[in-house]
Amino acid sequence: MTRIISVHSWRGGTGKSNLTANLAALLAAAGQRVAVVDTDIQSPGLHILFGLKGAAIRHSLNDYLWGRAPIEEAAIDVSEALGVPVAGKLFLVPSSINSGEIARVLREGCDARALTGGLRKLARALSLDALLIDTHPGLNEETLLSIALSHTLVIILRPDQQDYEGTGVTLEVAGALNVPKMLLVVNKVPALFDADDVREQVAQAYGRPVAAVIPHSDEMMALASGGIFALRYPDHPIAATMREVAQSLAAEEVAND
Repeated sequence: MTRIISVHSWRGGTGKSNLTANLAALLAAAGQRVAVVDTDIQSPGLHILFGLKGAAIRHSLNDYLWGRAPIEEAAIDVSEALGVPVAGKLFLVPSSINSGEIARVLREGCDARALTGGLRKLARALSLDALLIDTHPGLNEETLLSIALSHTLVIILRPDQQDYEGTGVTLEVAGALNVPKMLLVVNKVPALFDADDVREQVAQAYGRPVAAVIPHSDEMMALASGGIFALRYPDHPIAATMREVAQSLAAEEVAND
């Protein structure tokens, strides 16, 4: 049974896509068959972390949603692009960076229910151990259906009052959708904050486990989405924190539907 993991944030700029890519790569490095899907159709960018240029993408999630190709044809094997040998496999389903495609989504929307069906098809076609969904920030129909499909929801937030309020809304919605497991990751925490205090305050505020508190990192900023941080800097404390989150996701068991 494929574990479906949605990674979400209330607002943009939280580092959601970066963390999603790192978790997917770490799961693949541990020997799992993993796919990561960029469902942020309005502002895609996950492909950049795997060294892909938009013009080089032959098929995208948009092609599946518009009925032009099966979703598995949009899956790109990016295992070798990680720069280090991995024991498993990593596939990426990107969204189109073509301005016309983005404009069409903004103008017409898309069939969100086709998206959930496609994700299930992808899991079967590629015999996946884990499927990670990089969601669009905030709440829209596609995001709600992705969350409802998930066995685990990872919510990324910064120590910011807007993020705190939006995260509370997201947790309420996910609870109403009966998501089995929810984890919080506090990202981009300034050095002047005490990480243990942040963890305790967030856990108490939401009554949910905090999987990680990740400090602001100049090295991460300097990498500028130019690769997978946890593989590029395996000895960095942030890489160790990301590995702990990936290991907790890998250890999860999914009951048969």
